[in-house]
Amino acid sequence: MPGPDGVLRCPWGVTGPADYRAYHDAEWGRPVRGEAALYERLVLEGFQAGLSWLVVLRKRPALRAAFAGFDPEVVAGFGPDDVARVLADPGVVRNRAKVEAAVRNARAVLALRERAPGGLEALIAEGAPPPGPAPRTPADVPAQTPASRALARRLAAAGFSFVGPRTVHALLQACGFVDDHLAACAFRRGARGAA
Repeated sequence: MPGPDGVLRCPWGVTGPADYRAYHDAEWGRPVRGEAALYERLVLEGFQAGLSWLVVLRKRPALRAAFAGFDPEVVAGFGPDDVARVLADPGVVRNRAKVEAAVRNARAVLALRERAPGGLEALIAEGAPPPGPAPRTPADVPAQTPASRALARRLAAAGFSFVGPRTVHALLQACGFVDDHLAACAFRRGARGAA
């Protein structure tokens, strides 16, 4: 669909609030690499489960503040008082299971770093599928794939929580491991793998 500037975009980047267009144009599908950045995206996608992405997008600054900039070393040290502090913050998604999962996932990031060369980034990159054909319509964009199901199992086995196959596929899309921009979204399609 053409946006207000006439540029063709994926429909969700045009029809929703301006926040969606900014996210579509500047972030979604662009390569995200590095342990802390991938941990942040993993946590944000987990917080999104059952909610609109817009809720999480708008709460991201408060979530970053609450979770020490998503530094896994700091968050891994969170105890019950820290969890209570986060849950008392009206600026974040106040869901105990998701907050506790963020802490567990930080600990899993550190454990994975010790056990596997390349840590979280390598695990995600190894689980990403090879490039496929460009989706032509929104109906061609899957919510999950065999690759996201397999990676979800590997992440769960490594101690991660809130990493179902839909959440993992959303992570792969958001971080540029999968290019699900529609074929007509030519100004954004093809950014996968470009640093």
